[in-house]
Amino acid sequence: MTEIIHETGERRASDGYELYHERWSAAETPRGRVVILHGVQSHAGWYRGLGQVLAERGWEAYFPDRRGSGRNRGERGHTPSATRLYDDQIELLRDLRALRPARPVALAGISWGGKLAAILAAREPTLVDAVALICPGLYPRVGVSRLEKLRIGLALLTNPRKPFPIPLGDPALFTASDAGRAFIAGDPLALRAATASLMFASSVIDRAVQRVPPRLKQPALLMLAGHDRIVDNAKNRAYFERLNSTHKRVIEYPDAHHTFEFEPDPSQYARDLVNWFDHTFTS
Repeated sequence: MTEIIHETGERRASDGYELYHERWSAAETPRGRVVILHGVQSHAGWYRGLGQVLAERGWEAYFPDRRGSGRNRGERGHTPSATRLYDDQIELLRDLRALRPARPVALAGISWGGKLAAILAAREPTLVDAVALICPGLYPRVGVSRLEKLRIGLALLTNPRKPFPIPLGDPALFTASDAGRAFIAGDPLALRAATASLMFASSVIDRAVQRVPPRLKQPALLMLAGHDRIVDNAKNRAYFERLNSTHKRVIEYPDAHHTFEFEPDPSQYARDLVNWFDHTFTS
């Protein structure tokens, strides 16, 4: 049986911030590397089932916690800018590309992380060989009220680190699983609030992701949940069809909810994702 390595680590971003990540791999040389970007509330620890499957199938998987979230200790719920969020992941992708330049590097984005993944794939085509968008938050169905936006705008001028609730407080938005809902509700690492600066960075990312379709040319996968209450599947499909990639595939799970990791068989989407990687890089 193949030995699976699961380890945690930290790397220092170019501005000095210590960024936590989890890494999954098999003992032998990996087929390639995958970076998986999590959602706005979640963190690397939500997706260990996915990491296990990727490693079993020969892929080395990196799950970085976005700065200010998960196990990252500094500036909880904060980022100085959208550019800083881009740079954090670009620096990781450059390091992975340099390890074995001939091996493929794929990028996957889950929920809010899907926006970041799409932008990075379009901006850094030499670093990303394929991109997977998993229930991506391109068109959220849940958002901040107009009054809250005004409060955030005022805080940007007076106190950019002022926290505001993330409008995903109900675990039922993510899953129909009682165990999954209990996990989310009790997760001490889940991000419940974001600073005005992170909220503004997210709005900048929302605008930037709309400029991506003509520039994203790598093979692309879209995975959707039929009962998703967080994102708009119809708009996500239409966006995906506008991508400039000639190799695109959509997989929808009609009975699934937003976070596949809490489905009765979470390994299904993980196997489908790996199969797509294998097909993409061997065909």
